[in-house]
Amino acid sequence: MHQKYLLILFYSATGAVRNLAHALADGAEKKGLEVKIRTVPKVSTVAEAVEPSMPSEGEIYCTKEDLIHCSGLALGSPTRFGSMAAPLKYFLDSTGDIWSNHELENKPGCVFTSTGSQHGGQEITLFNLMTYMLHQGMVFVGSPYSIPGLNKTKSGGTPYGPSHVANTKQGDLTSHEKEIAVATGARMAELILKLK
Repeated sequence: MHQKYLLILFYSATGAVRNLAHALADGAEKKGLEVKIRTVPKVSTVAEAVEPSMPSEGEIYCTKEDLIHCSGLALGSPTRFGSMAAPLKYFLDSTGDIWSNHELENKPGCVFTSTGSQHGGQEITLFNLMTYMLHQGMVFVGSPYSIPGLNKTKSGGTPYGPSHVANTKQGDLTSHEKEIAVATGARMAELILKLK
């Protein structure tokens, strides 16, 4: 039997989604749950471009084993024209075997995103990420309005999951954005720890 852990899987181009991932991790770890933070390699429109098998810095790349053995999944991506970024989609598209074996079924999942502008497609991207989880038979976990920051935020933060609006500040989270992400990570941990 594997030890329970929350897998936080993300792709980040400017660092904003990475900052949300680490805020989610903070919330889960405060509840006593192990966290694994993973990313995916970039993809290129030039077929010859090959990423190294391990990144030179930062988070390591996700494996299918990380996914199979997780007790819950937090999935994050910046918005690309209202959808998840290609590198994350490329990785998730390779998980048909995990789907056919029902490996993620009944595990809790949440989603998070970042956009460059206030109305840059956050909700549609979160639903895009959520759709993957629903196809995998996961149990979706949102960010409820009992989180005080959700009622106060003038930037990112949605009931569908934590988010960030970059505008000109790049990846620095506002206090409310961070609060929503930390609380969502804690909520995921509480649910994972309650499940058999």
